[in-house]
Amino acid sequence: QLQASGGGLVQAGGSLRLSCAASGITFSSYVMGWFRQAPGKEREFVASISSSGGSTVYDDSVKGRFTISRDNAKNTVYLQMNSLKPEDAAVYYCAAARRLLPVGDEALFDFWGQGTLVTVSS
Repeated sequence: QLQASGGGLVQAGGSLRLSCAASGITFSSYVMGWFRQAPGKEREFVASISSSGGSTVYDDSVKGRFTISRDNAKNTVYLQMNSLKPEDAAVYYCAAARRLLPVGDEALFDFWGQGTLVTVSS
């Protein structure tokens, strides 16, 4: 089970930190990823992190603004979002993939959280 939290309303230029707590899986054996889906749009990849935390991948739209990290001792993955833009507004989902290296293809992810809503006001 993946439980995402931390969403909310923020002004453009502001920051939010999303968290995703995992249970029922061997967390340190899974790549973790964040995806998002805006109204009327398809779900898209945001970032992913290797099972060890040593490697990360980002979509170009968030590079330099978002940081994915994980704490394997706490079975939690984070997404620090800075310099938020109105176009970042979406439901953000965390996901887990049984592999070692980070990937961006959502078809490779095995488990999904319920999503947390991020609203960015201009």
